[in-house]
Amino acid sequence: MTQDAQDAQDAQDAQDAQARRPERHGDAATGTYTAGRTDRDRADAPAGGDRADLQAWVRELTAPLLRYASPGGARFRLGVNTAHHDDAAADLEGYARPLWGLAPLAAGGGEFAHWDVWVRGLDSGTDPAHPEFWGEPGDVDQRLVETAAIGFALALVPERLWDPLSGAARDRVGRWLAGAVERETPANNWNFFPVLVGIGLDRVGHRHDASSRRARLDRLEGYALGGGPGDRFAADDAERIGAGWYSDGATAQRDYYIPWAMHFYGLLYAALAGPADPARAARFRERAARFAAGFRHWFADDGSAVPYGRSLTYRFAQGAFWGALPYADVTALPHGEVKGLLLRHLRGWRRRGPLTSPDGLLTVGYGYPQPAVAEQYNGPGSPYWAMKAFLPLALPERHPFWTAPELPPAALPATLVQPEAGALLMRSGGDVTLLGARQHNTWVRGGAAKYAKFAYSTRFGFSLPAGGLGAAQGAYDSVLALSDDAVPPGAEPVHFRVRETCEEFRVEAWRAGAPGAEATRSGEAGEEALGAGKAGAAGGDLVLVSTWRPWADVEVTTWLAAAAPWHLRVHRVRTGRALHAYEGGFAVDRDAGLDRREETAGSACAVSAAGDLSGLRDLPAPADREQPDLAGPTDRVGRVDGLGRADGIGRSDDIGRADGIDRADGGAGGRARGAAAGRAGPGPAARHQCAGPPHGPAGAGHTPAPGRALAALRGPRSGCRRSHRLEPPAARPSPLSPAESR
Repeated sequence: MTQDAQDAQDAQDAQDAQARRPERHGDAATGTYTAGRTDRDRADAPAGGDRADLQAWVRELTAPLLRYASPGGARFRLGVNTAHHDDAAADLEGYARPLWGLAPLAAGGGEFAHWDVWVRGLDSGTDPAHPEFWGEPGDVDQRLVETAAIGFALALVPERLWDPLSGAARDRVGRWLAGAVERETPANNWNFFPVLVGIGLDRVGHRHDASSRRARLDRLEGYALGGGPGDRFAADDAERIGAGWYSDGATAQRDYYIPWAMHFYGLLYAALAGPADPARAARFRERAARFAAGFRHWFADDGSAVPYGRSLTYRFAQGAFWGALPYADVTALPHGEVKGLLLRHLRGWRRRGPLTSPDGLLTVGYGYPQPAVAEQYNGPGSPYWAMKAFLPLALPERHPFWTAPELPPAALPATLVQPEAGALLMRSGGDVTLLGARQHNTWVRGGAAKYAKFAYSTRFGFSLPAGGLGAAQGAYDSVLALSDDAVPPGAEPVHFRVRETCEEFRVEAWRAGAPGAEATRSGEAGEEALGAGKAGAAGGDLVLVSTWRPWADVEVTTWLAAAAPWHLRVHRVRTGRALHAYEGGFAVDRDAGLDRREETAGSACAVSAAGDLSGLRDLPAPADREQPDLAGPTDRVGRVDGLGRADGIGRSDDIGRADGIDRADGGAGGRARGAAAGRAGPGPAARHQCAGPPHGPAGAGHTPAPGRALAALRGPRSGCRRSHRLEPPAARPSPLSPAESR
């Protein structure tokens, strides 16, 4: 096929994909759009996402739990516990986590007919003589996590949970909770749990040792990154969009635990304990206000959030931050905008595929039931952390949050760099792509897949490894997978390594002299302030850079840049061994079939029946530079139009032609067979341009086929992948000077 014919085919594919875009229904004045909703969807979903609808949804989510309650009400055994904590703690989780929704429901005057079960359970679970006793809270104990929900409920609705107890029961409950206040916690968001328990005990008038509260709160504020009183970074970037970040402890973790834990609990403290600690409450509110402006960029126009990081099974807790803002009287954004962000998010989850089991329980998974998504601490009751999203139900009906008209998505910049999270967020066609270059987590299951891929999308799910042998089990979407297996020509390598951690992270200027050129941050801890931070919003002028080592003698530096709806990846590989290199684009849903699947020298493409397009193309790579030149004219790296068509993009002779890629059938998960016969030295950069979605929101989930890669968002997927072979320096003179080679 000639280049002109290829371009014509690309253009036709884009038009066909646009024609298949689901019809959008709704009201432009309110932004209450839906995508291709059926009559059943309209019947099942809250009609307008108003207060009564959400109250009904809380009752709907809670009702199926009752049949699993033990006679004493303390143990909610929702399934087999496979978490790393004991069964009693897992049963407590099933009891306590629904309180994140039930307490606001009651505080706002909503009806719930089964408070007696939770009252009885609180009495039984804290009684050492009762067979349903939860056990005493210990240091670094899962029970400490669940006590926070109980303390929160006591603070909001003591008349529902505390007042019905007998005097002896109150003494037992108070003693048990007071014991949790004094226990050791990890140095992260867990420090909020004893604080919330203490607030609940304050509300009901039970004496406890509150001497550690100030130290815990000081420690939590020490995790703040965004500037302001008490923060570790300078205050001169306090107005920069995206500021207000915390880390989850003295680590590099900057994921959803920042909005749904650090900020959420800080705002609860400001609302519930602020009158006694006004200065600290003001700081919590101030940081949340700064964070809100940048956090909007994590949400697509249809309300879906970027699937990223651990604890994805908490689902719509992703939007809990938006409900905490009005609860704590933070008006950083208009009430109508915040209302839209939360309600679009909840509506999106409401109409998404099977989130519950046949008997109505929230399942472990994300877009569909999927145990592989779980962390080692996730038990059957863990998904009910999602109930945090219902906090605004505690607000009165006439609160401005409820009376304000829901606003459509705000007009946001096409790109935004958030150095705190090591992220470049890119908007195109209403969808969001997060390019990542800093985050990693080697403790959680599937940490490399959940944190260290190059790209995450609100339209495409990402894949988790189904095993450790071969590209099919590895499911290497949005990663560069390297293997040093010595295999015969035509055979596939079996053992691969991907980016798991980063030795260095920085933000660089895309073009010389661009705003923000001096904005860099390097190193693991990121202790230094971001220079000229206000320029960080100009994401189109900045590029993320990370350096990682899959082996001691292999160094990979990766540059990531936005070129919406595509993104650019540039890899410089310095290797002391022969390597096979596989690189994947996004995984697309294959259940309805693929309209197009094509792999040629220098490019690969897959288009689903729903119009999802995932593509990879190699770009010319300079072999004579220490750092790839991203400052050249646009046509040097190819022109990109709004539907993902790219012109003028050639193959990279420096990285080697991928002549050995065979066609993979539509159900094979995007696996490319055969190593390339190309040649490469230790220094050249491989450039790939990767297509994101041309339009529209992702579809519903499906059950994965047996033996296939397990996608976090949706079921069986296919995709595109390119492969290369890299040789060590002995195979070819290095294009770099001796000083540059290593």
